[in-house]
Amino acid sequence: MKRYKIYITTALFTALVTGSCTKLDETVYDRVDAKNFLTRRDDVIRDFLRPFEHAYWSIQGNDYYAVMENSTDEIGTYNRQGDWQDGGYYQRMHYHTWTPQDGFTSGVWTNLFQGVVLSTNSLQDMESITDPAKLSVTPEELTDFKSELRTLRAWFNLRAFDFYRNIQIVTDVKSSTQGNPQSTPQETFDFIEKELLESIPGLPTRAQLGANGIGRWTQAGAAALLMRLYLNAKVYTGVDKFTECEAVCRDIISGKYGNYQLDTRWDAPFDYTNTSLNSEVIYGFPGTLARTHWQYDGGMFWWGVTYDAPLYFGFSDFGQANPRYALQPGRNVDSVEYTHQLGKPFVKFHKYPDDVRLKKYKNLGDSKREGMFLYGYLPFTRTVNGSPVADTVRGNKGPYALYIRDQVGMFLAAKPGQRIADKESNMNHADHNSGVFMVKYPMYPTPDPNRITSAYAEVRLSEVYYSLAECLYRKGDKAGAASFLNQVRQRNFPTGTTSLYTADGGQLTDQEMLDEWGREFLGENRRRTDLIRWGVFNTGTWWDKQPDADDHTAIFPIGRDILNVNPQLKQNPGY
Repeated sequence: MKRYKIYITTALFTALVTGSCTKLDETVYDRVDAKNFLTRRDDVIRDFLRPFEHAYWSIQGNDYYAVMENSTDEIGTYNRQGDWQDGGYYQRMHYHTWTPQDGFTSGVWTNLFQGVVLSTNSLQDMESITDPAKLSVTPEELTDFKSELRTLRAWFNLRAFDFYRNIQIVTDVKSSTQGNPQSTPQETFDFIEKELLESIPGLPTRAQLGANGIGRWTQAGAAALLMRLYLNAKVYTGVDKFTECEAVCRDIISGKYGNYQLDTRWDAPFDYTNTSLNSEVIYGFPGTLARTHWQYDGGMFWWGVTYDAPLYFGFSDFGQANPRYALQPGRNVDSVEYTHQLGKPFVKFHKYPDDVRLKKYKNLGDSKREGMFLYGYLPFTRTVNGSPVADTVRGNKGPYALYIRDQVGMFLAAKPGQRIADKESNMNHADHNSGVFMVKYPMYPTPDPNRITSAYAEVRLSEVYYSLAECLYRKGDKAGAASFLNQVRQRNFPTGTTSLYTADGGQLTDQEMLDEWGREFLGENRRRTDLIRWGVFNTGTWWDKQPDADDHTAIFPIGRDILNVNPQLKQNPGY
């Protein structure tokens, strides 16, 4: 079947949404009749694409990424000698002591439901088209548009469902004048499931879209959202759907929804080549240096390295970075490993010391790099009076060279291995040496034409393999689980490694499964959901974090500003 080609480009993204994703107090109900402005094909295309740029921004907007990661056992935003103290905002994320007055509690609702409203508005416009031929649109195209918008809306709803649990279902923004009351979790689950099941037949496959199809929802992309819904069903509704999740995973892997294959390098899903048909990325948002690149924004990975790390990268396009996010430590200030089982992400990688991701991040030239972490000294060459001079990255609190370590404390100018007298280590007591940094998306040097051009990998095939492995593990098939995990893991190790799981899966335990989710998907906006599914988000202990008094923080409060706008909404239990 022949498919049309409409490519979601960042140029079109930017043209459509100038100003919209930073001004979030706009009126969300649009009363303009579609028949008055959909007069030609270009109008239809623009209307269809309008929600997608907001969708890209939403991966980090209004501190969505910040709280999804900071509330877990892997990443932290430390008070670094006064930097990032911010009135205890990030500390409350870490300690699970947030309140409905914290900005993200209203901001994330606005973020996600603006996406729901935009998707619904465009969907209703598409549904109002009775004679697509007059607009030079084929019936097949119109079906695809409606299916993709329903899928996009389901993606927004699924994230809001995971975040708040008790949410409103919005299907009309043309005639409605007020918000809806909340639906029950089961009603929301059923709605999202129905949206996805009914959308899949009308969606294209990636191959039908062609090489520039990145950014478009496909059958496999919608099926992967269904997989996420089923994997977490027990948390969402009290009824497990692991059997259904397994079936969807097998269908995706078998090619029922289009052919995909695992990348053979660990870094390929995050590199500039990840927009190609050979990539394992099932759904991604296209990025460019000059226009849209939200994963490289301060809300995500650009502020996931230390201030002068760009000097080490040779990347000068953005100026200084800012150490907002770093890994939580695996060792105390005396370099003794902590005894708690959760957290310690860098230590967890070292469980398999031949993992190639453990190399220090380094640009190799010709759009290539190695390693996934920044630690130790970060040397670079600066030019002084026309001559190259060797130097080392420093912080903003003193003239000493930084030595980045898997520890949090006040090391200041202490040399590697030097014991310090100050033994305090917590969210409010960190310097700029504290915490290893993750560099999953490459930061190639400024002369490199492929710098900051990776697509953001929202859904990748590895997630399907890991989800299937978990389903198999949960029903006692450790061998099957190990097989699917190893098919992904083998690219992280040299040939002949002894670090793969044995054929019988004997090393697999609940903790190892959760650790392996953490290694493969570190920093990918899913750790909180995984911790909750494995029952340790509220009961677990990790660095500077004791178990919660109860489990009400498994969902976030609805922000005070949102409740003031819609009096039909009820606050979540415990807040």
